Order: sequence, then structure tokens, then C-alpha cells
Amino acid sequence: MRRHEVVVVGAGLAGQRAALAAVEAGRDVAVVSKLHPLRSHSGAAQGGINAAVGAEDSVDTHIYDTVKGSDYLGDQDAIEFFCREAGPTVVEMEHFGTIFSRSPDGSLARRPFGGAGFPRTIYAADRTGLALLQAIWERLGTESSRFTLYQEWDLTRVVVRDGAVQGIVAFDRATGAFEGIAAPSVVLATGPSGRIYARTTNAHSCTGDGVAAAYEAGALLKDMEFVQFHPTALPDSGILITEGARGEGGILKNSLGERFMARYAPHVLDLASRDVVSRAIATEVAEGRGFPGGFAHLELMHLGREKIESRLQEICDFSRHFAGIDPVTEPIPVYPAQHYMMGGIGTNATGATSVRGLFAAGEAACVSIHGANRLGGNSLLETLVFGKQAGIAAAEHAARSSTRPEIAAADVDASQGPIRAMMARKDGEDPAALRAEMQATMERYVGIYRTEADLLEGIRRVRALRQRYENVRIVDRSSVYNLNLTDALEVGHMLELAEVIVVGAYARTESRGAHSRTDYPKRDDAHWMKHTLARRSDRGPELSYSPVAYTRWEPKERVY
Repeated sequence: MRRHEVVVVGAGLAGQRAALAAVEAGRDVAVVSKLHPLRSHSGAAQGGINAAVGAEDSVDTHIYDTVKGSDYLGDQDAIEFFCREAGPTVVEMEHFGTIFSRSPDGSLARRPFGGAGFPRTIYAADRTGLALLQAIWERLGTESSRFTLYQEWDLTRVVVRDGAVQGIVAFDRATGAFEGIAAPSVVLATGPSGRIYARTTNAHSCTGDGVAAAYEAGALLKDMEFVQFHPTALPDSGILITEGARGEGGILKNSLGERFMARYAPHVLDLASRDVVSRAIATEVAEGRGFPGGFAHLELMHLGREKIESRLQEICDFSRHFAGIDPVTEPIPVYPAQHYMMGGIGTNATGATSVRGLFAAGEAACVSIHGANRLGGNSLLETLVFGKQAGIAAAEHAARSSTRPEIAAADVDASQGPIRAMMARKDGEDPAALRAEMQATMERYVGIYRTEADLLEGIRRVRALRQRYENVRIVDRSSVYNLNLTDALEVGHMLELAEVIVVGAYARTESRGAHSRTDYPKRDDAHWMKHTLARRSDRGPELSYSPVAYTRWEPKERVY
């Protein structure tokens, strides 16, 4: 058994920021990651990070935009804290070495993003996430003697005894060994779970490992029915075409040559919030105004070669290499793809969950600041603001802890036992086949538009897949880099979370933000101005509800 004071699972921006905060607090920190930290999904974020830093903008406007964007389901006390930390966070990251794009006068360049009342999205061309990730990794590297990196280790279990965290069990891909890592504080920062869906902008590693482990450990999951679809992704691959493309002046058109967003958001057009634009594109295609193959066009040509190639470098590469078109001279085909989970492990603003000693941050967590719909540019900020808070709180909890956590042999065996059973089977289910069926089910029945009949069928199919998963078989019996084993574990995590998503979506009989029920098309504040909480049980997710925190803004109709 290994022992540390704080274990951070996940090495993207949230995980690294949490680790840095805990290290700076003087704690012995372990970072456990199934990838090299610089391969984390944070590096795929393109468009920018929000902060009200200019004299023309205000923190209050940022707060209001975020509250409105959440369709009034975001907790306003958490949103206020979040937005007030935005400016200092961006300045801190610049001091850490992030090379942001600049305006001609030398100030931080800003571009408009959907749902924002002012251009406040600070960026590094269209590689903002990677620029931030490199800077925080270099900063954390200056503390390398004070933390231990367990690279290419997969989380299998969060160990909880007597209501308190004892640490984790993980396995080392390089050796196949399962080991316990004891710690009084564990921070889960494992990022998204978008691979539950067939078409997603998420990396192949985004399988909800930490969220599923927290759920199994007894933590409450919050607002999991709210799944964001990004309106502009390449139709075949799901590769993201950043909102920054529209922020720079890109426009959406249908097959009739119409700038169709005038029908859906007449005031802000292409820069409406993501849920509005996604539904608009899906509607245009469904009603026969899409292009053959089912997509809309995003036009950048009018911006000119210099602007496109300097500010949207990655978009040029993606379009040329993966769609076979040159955005300087041709429109980009786009259709919505799953992009972000507003829900996650329920936490407060310090990252604390319902389990003592367990913290979470980043997309794996739900504070809730995004409510029913996240604004672009707020996710990178979220990782840094709440990653830092979770690291501080985890360090303080570890310092106060008077008990010595232990990972028993039985805890490790509880993780290994199901694996041994999977490997011993001579026949059984292929995890890759289960994954494909799950993804197709979620895409078809729990997508942009939802109905009672579809959601009931989604529940039936997901539960049938979970039943079949009990007979899953691992063909590869090797101990070194057994990706068949990794795949099987990831499928189990995703099936757990898929059930929570579809059950929560079925229960919420209204339309709010990214949750759009055609059979309940209106927002229902009288009955549904509340957060969904899910607790794991043998019968499936047990749902309960908690109130939304208000400070200054009463709910009203959301118009763009």
C-alpha cells in the first residue's frame, strides 16, 4: 500500500490546479492519471476563457450572463464567487507563463462568445486549453520534488469506510498490478464522460471514471440529465469547430442560403447560447433545409485568409485534414455533437462532496454554476477556479485529519475480483460491442430533443445493456498494457452514468436549457426550479431534489 496526504485523480487543468494548491499548502500529494498530463482533454479546448477584465465590461454582467445562460438553474452564490475569481485567475495564469493573444495596443485580446453580453473571452488563437495546460504543468513541475505522479494508472475504486474516504484502488497499466493508495483526502478531477454518446467532441479517454467511482462510493450525482451539444462539429468525426469561429464573425447558413439564426435568435443571431444554436441546426436539418447528408454550413470565407489562418489555425487544420475542405475558400459542414456534461459529482464551492474527505473539480463536478446550459468560455475558467478551491480544501482536510486511513487487502480484492471473473470466462459479452450499442442508444433516445416514449425506451435499453455487462468477457489475459481490460472497465463506468442521465431526463417533465422535451416544451419554474440528485442503489438511481440558490436575479424568459 502506498500512502499520501492528498490524492488527485486526473491531471487536466482541474487536477493540476488542485495538486498545485495542495502542494503549496505543504501537503504530500499524489497525482494519478491514465494519461500523460499534457495529453489530458483540457488541451483540446479551443476558444478561450472568460473574464471581465476591461473597463467596458463588468463582473456583474458576467454573473448575469452565466445565470441567464444556465436557464436560471445555476446556483447564484456559486456563480458570483466564480465570476469574481475570473480576473485574478487569468492574471495568475499569465504570470505562470500562458501566452495569450494580444490586441494591437498590447492588452489581452478578447472575442465574443455565445450568450455573452460583452466580448470577454480571452484566448490563445484557437489553442487556449493547450496553452493553459502547458503553463500549469510547467508551474507544477517546479514543485516536482513535492508530489508523486502515477502515470497511466486507471482508477477502479474510491474506498470509503465509516463515512470517510480512505483512499483509492488503481491499477498500473505497465505492470497490471492493482494497488491501494491511502489518503485522508481524494480529489476527483477526471473530466468528461462524453464517450457515452456516439457523436462527441470528447477524447476517447473521456469515460466518466471518477464520476462513476464517486457514485459507487455513495456520493450524490447532480443534474446529470443536462447534456450539452455543441452546435458546430464536423458531421462524420464529431471534431469540434470552436465557437470562436462564430465569435470572429463566422455565420451559419442552410441549404437555401438563409442565415437561419435570424428565426431563432433575432438579436444575437449566430452567437446565441449553445442549446439554442444546436436546436436550430437540428431543426433546419429535420425540416429539410439542411444539406444532403444532414448538416448546415459555417461560412468564414468573408473574414479573409489572414484573419482565418492567424486566429483559427487549428480550425484550418481540422477542416483541411478531416473534412477535405479549405475554410478560406469553402464553407465548413457542421452538425451538433455531444460536448459537455453540466451535471456531475455534487459539490459546494470548495469542491466538497457528500462523502467526508472526497472532493471533486472540473467537468467531473457539479457546483452548480452551469445549471441547465454552460456558456462557452466558462469551462476553462471553472477548472482553474474550482480546481484551486478543491486543492485548498483537500489540503486543509488532510491537515486536520486525526485518523490514519487504510486500504485493506479486501479493498484491493474488491477491485480485482470482477476482473478475474471477466478473464476466466470462456464466453461472454464483448465490451466494444456493448459500448457501441450504448452510444447508439444514447444518441437516438437521449439526444438534443427528447420525448417520454424515447426516454422510456432509452431506460429499457440501457438497463438491458447493464444486465449484459455482468457477463462481459476480457479476451486478453496479459498484464502489460491490457487495453481490453481498460475498455471493459470504462464501459462499466459509462453504463452506470448513462442510466443516471436517462432516468433523470425522464423524470424532469419540462424543457430547460439543454434538456428539451418536445412533449413538455415549456420551462416549468413552479415544479422544476430544483436540482436533481441521484444516489446509487441496487434498484438503480434513487432521485431526490434540492433547491436552487438565488441572490439577485429572479427567473424570467430567456431570449437572445
